[in-house]
Amino acid sequence: MARRGGAVELNELLVNLFNRVMNAESKAVITEEFRDISNNDMHIMEAIGVREPQNVSTIAGKLFVTVGTLTVNMNSLEKKGYIERKRSTEDKRVVLVTLTEKGRKAFFHHRDFHKAMIHAAVKNLDQDEMKALINCLNKLNTFFEEKQNE
Repeated sequence: MARRGGAVELNELLVNLFNRVMNAESKAVITEEFRDISNNDMHIMEAIGVREPQNVSTIAGKLFVTVGTLTVNMNSLEKKGYIERKRSTEDKRVVLVTLTEKGRKAFFHHRDFHKAMIHAAVKNLDQDEMKALINCLNKLNTFFEEKQNE
């Protein structure tokens, strides 16, 4: 019986945690400077990254969305000056996406929020607690990967 009660408590904790992270992220990340974009837009820019240009299919795969869905969001981000799209010189069918300077600034702002969030979450954990947390989150991640592939 304690196991079932623990499952209910864990479910409530995960739902609350997800909602609080989304809420805190939107408050921390969508500042006056970045008021013209959403959390979703920030996550698209995170998937694009600041290294090599990414093709649209790769970005869509990272976000678990279709290329069509992503294209709609990218049109908006391009119009607002956060991303730039160019055809590959090697294969004209491939569209490569990079962040503009404005997009890079938003990317680092978002990344800094995540760094602070992770630091706050683990700052008082000892090595065994950290291993246990990572193990539990890996199992949860595997569950979601399997559900996605069903």
